[in-house]
Amino acid sequence: MTRRYFVPDLKAQAPVVQLPDEEASHAARVMRVQTGDAIELFDGSGNQCTAEVMSVSKRECTVRCDTIVHVNREPSVHLDLAIGLPKPDRAKELMERLTELGVSRVIPVVFERTQRPPADNLMQKLQRIVVEACKQSGRNTLMQLDAPIRFAELLTLDAYDWQTRLVAMPDSPPLPCTVPVQDKSQSQHEAKSSEPQRPRQLAVIGPEGGLSDVEHQQCLAKGFDSFGLGKRILRIETAATVIAARLLMD
Repeated sequence: MTRRYFVPDLKAQAPVVQLPDEEASHAARVMRVQTGDAIELFDGSGNQCTAEVMSVSKRECTVRCDTIVHVNREPSVHLDLAIGLPKPDRAKELMERLTELGVSRVIPVVFERTQRPPADNLMQKLQRIVVEACKQSGRNTLMQLDAPIRFAELLTLDAYDWQTRLVAMPDSPPLPCTVPVQDKSQSQHEAKSSEPQRPRQLAVIGPEGGLSDVEHQQCLAKGFDSFGLGKRILRIETAATVIAARLLMD
């Protein structure tokens, strides 16, 4: 159990920081922090700091933080996964694993064979699991969890500038374990950035039953490359974890 807490407005509050209600309750009731204890804060945007507890009650926890630093624990590439989410209990475990592995974004997709689109309350729970997984794993940047979209909308997305687009399909060539070459036509602003621009990849994973033939053909028409994950049929959460483990490198 880690003494690490999520404060999204960390920079705005510093040096005296009030933990959000849920984090304060966890610190007081579960972790039983005491005045003078040292804890770690992070804001989900890459920043963290060490802080000292100034006061704590059942519902409030006030700390004074030291210097805020940017600590990058992200992989060398962006990996976005467009997924037909599994049932709630499996979706929760999926979010935890993908956050730990360093996936940048999860886009829940409603496919032709999707049985039930994810409900709003499930999406809220999954977002909280992302935060908890960041706390546990030491990740300082939250994995983005988008609102669910229809498959047709996915094919029109162009805001993320994906350099590689992949779609998981049985009986396709094996998933490559290579990272796309960085686009050399960066702007001067990007070239001077303190952190190099990371290549972006998208992988599509269908629901139980997979993509329909029509959906697969539409992906191919948009320039996606099909890949397989071996001779066996994997569950959604297994396939997503395998893909992330193969394509992400620190």
